[in-house]
Amino acid sequence: MVPHIHEWKRGSVMIAASVIAVSITYLFMLAGYFMSRYRFLHIPVMVSIILFDLSMPFYLYTHRNWKRRLIDQQEILSFLVWMHIGLLVTLFALYLAQIHSARRLLKGDQSARKDHHSQGRALLLVRGLVIFTGAILVSPE
Repeated sequence: MVPHIHEWKRGSVMIAASVIAVSITYLFMLAGYFMSRYRFLHIPVMVSIILFDLSMPFYLYTHRNWKRRLIDQQEILSFLVWMHIGLLVTLFALYLAQIHSARRLLKGDQSARKDHHSQGRALLLVRGLVIFTGAILVSPE
């Protein structure tokens, strides 16, 4: 059965909205990264982005037909899908390391500052790659 054109438009608008929302949060993450001296701003922005990233898979799971796409269309065998999943695992592992070093910083351990900064740069890179691979994987169906 071929979907009607209005169904494609509705699906592509939802997809465009999710890609735009994630891109906007990336801009907030950049702002939070460069304004790290202002802890009253830096901490809430970064925590909000982490919570947003943790909730995004649940949103996508509830709004997409993953069985049809991954199993029926056999996209589970795609290298890009596995690269995206690997990047997501890396992103969440970096978030854990970042939270650990942030807690050490808040306790007054200044030796964690260098780790926290380098993890922040790695997060910017990996999150950008996650957004890029996710945008490539978008299907208008």
